[in-house]
Amino acid sequence: MEHLIALVILPAAFILDIFIGDPRWLPHPVRWMGKAILVMEPFFRKIRPNLVFAGFLFVVTLILLTWVASFLVVKTAHNLHPLCGAGIEIVLIYYAISARSLRDSAREVGEVLSRQTLQDARQKLAWIVGRDVQQLTPKGVIRAAVETVAENLIDGVVSPLFYAVIGGAPLAMAYKMINTLDSMVGYKNEKYIEFGKASARLDDAANYIPARLALPVISIAAQILYRRGSHALKTARKEGRNHASPNAGFSEAAFAGALSVKLGGANYYHGLLVQKPHIGVLFGDVEIVHIKKANNLMLLSAALWLAMVWGAQWLLSV
Repeated sequence: MEHLIALVILPAAFILDIFIGDPRWLPHPVRWMGKAILVMEPFFRKIRPNLVFAGFLFVVTLILLTWVASFLVVKTAHNLHPLCGAGIEIVLIYYAISARSLRDSAREVGEVLSRQTLQDARQKLAWIVGRDVQQLTPKGVIRAAVETVAENLIDGVVSPLFYAVIGGAPLAMAYKMINTLDSMVGYKNEKYIEFGKASARLDDAANYIPARLALPVISIAAQILYRRGSHALKTARKEGRNHASPNAGFSEAAFAGALSVKLGGANYYHGLLVQKPHIGVLFGDVEIVHIKKANNLMLLSAALWLAMVWGAQWLLSV
């Protein structure tokens, strides 16, 4: 009985995310993680001998606290009843996934760009990207939306489910803390170049395997939707390393090949111009329709990835 219940957890969490998403009224652990990071950062910055070491302790402490808290909640729920435990795991893994909110956010950017002003679209985009948006052209806004859909397929779906299969809801939540730390302190600016180094490196390490395992899945989805599976895989292999991140470039290159668009290029971050190579150099510029196409590719890739990891979980449990 418990074996069958366990096999329901991943699909149920994924379905919950697709139908509910992340409504603002719903309490969310990621917001609690963000508050914990803000509260604890000043304390750890005082630790010697240097900021790199302090940042390392900061990261390890928060990840361990997240894992322990999640483990105790799940363990307590399972002790009450297997169904209660499964329910808690479903909710926690649901919180770790963000396919629906990613789709909705990118779609809103496209809709606002079509119906309202460029400035309104920039403001919408600012909620989901780390780059400066005030100087972006309409093409720049579209390109940023497509890139964030491609990159966050890994952060928001592939990696959380990967770690949920390996270590259940506690490990999925620990990964979410790693990802949240990177998004808040993993910057190469004056404030975080040293203190945030451990956060950035650990996020790179955590996504290294999932980002590469996802490429065949994205290619299958690209073949089903656009008959461009081989182009997605070929572009990922050829140009996936043309990115500052050791992981994001692969999914972005796969999307570039699937959609026949050029991504990457220079962007401003915290007022500084950062030159990045283009990905999909042989393809044309993005158009507003590519936001919808990127969303469709992301959602199908997410569903196929769920099927793959659920199948692996079933085989391992037999």
